[in-house]
Amino acid sequence: MLKYQAPMIAVAPMMDWTDRHCRYFHRGLTKHALLYTEMVTAEAVLRGDRARLLAFDEAEHPVALQLGGSDPARLAAAARVGEEAGYDEINLNVGCPSDRVRSGAFGACLMRTPDLVAESVAAMKAAVGIPVTVKCRIGVDEQDPEEALDRLADGTFAAGADALWVHARKAWLEGLSPKQNRTVPPLDYGRVRRLKARLPGRFVGLNGGLVDLEAAAAELPAVDGVMVGRAAYREPWRLAAVDRLFFGAARDADPFAAAERMIAYAERVLAEGGRMAPVVRPMIGLFHGCEGARRWRQILTVEGARAGAGPDVIRAALAAVASSREGLDSGAPRVDRAA
Repeated sequence: MLKYQAPMIAVAPMMDWTDRHCRYFHRGLTKHALLYTEMVTAEAVLRGDRARLLAFDEAEHPVALQLGGSDPARLAAAARVGEEAGYDEINLNVGCPSDRVRSGAFGACLMRTPDLVAESVAAMKAAVGIPVTVKCRIGVDEQDPEEALDRLADGTFAAGADALWVHARKAWLEGLSPKQNRTVPPLDYGRVRRLKARLPGRFVGLNGGLVDLEAAAAELPAVDGVMVGRAAYREPWRLAAVDRLFFGAARDADPFAAAERMIAYAERVLAEGGRMAPVVRPMIGLFHGCEGARRWRQILTVEGARAGAGPDVIRAALAAVASSREGLDSGAPRVDRAA
């Protein structure tokens, strides 16, 4: 069973980004980082196509299912389905500021109803035997982050939550778009550090604006875990150093091997009726900063989108960057902004 103990590093759940193809690819770069699904609503789990919504490869473990919702009984039922599907953790979304989430009265809106969050956590904990966690903001709109985050955290942990991941920004549900909410509200890492200092026996993780692994590592041990998001997706080569920096591996993962691993995976996806474009999309930034990176991106984006595209797209893209091997240091691309 997944155990929450410091230090922990995770790749943040991101709508339209951390799908099963992305997670499988990321696992080729790090054996130990915790991976998350995109947010799936409890109602979708209970009423929708579970085989499609909850599909994942066994290689993805440890992998967590993030749920959205505000009905404790429905969340508990969906959590039970997630556990039965084989997920290692259930996470409740209390941070997403999207229009869809606002109209459904969950996500970041739940920062205003911490008692309901606690009730939901308690219901899910009673329903499953795997960890139940919460991902939240430091507050929404006019809330005082000191009071809002403390109240949410205290209720969440009293209800039995195994961890609280905090995106160190407010969410402005009035006045900012979902995209702006990812970058415009100022980061306040100090607020998350103060929460951890007040709750030394609880797992508190930090998310938001961590542009690289060095920045993430610098936040430890002030917090128990760090969660990287867009940096991991846009420049996935950074994940190649996770196991060395955080888990004692002898060397970084090899980006070439991670890409080659996707060839057999793509063959399986195509055999199931899938397409190449979603498979190669999370791979586009793998060789950012290396010789041949531009050609790599071009082949994956253009050739990968063509009707009938197959695994040879990955082979061709790898051939375009093969000459950059001598530009790699311990398996990670040498960053050269002129490339």
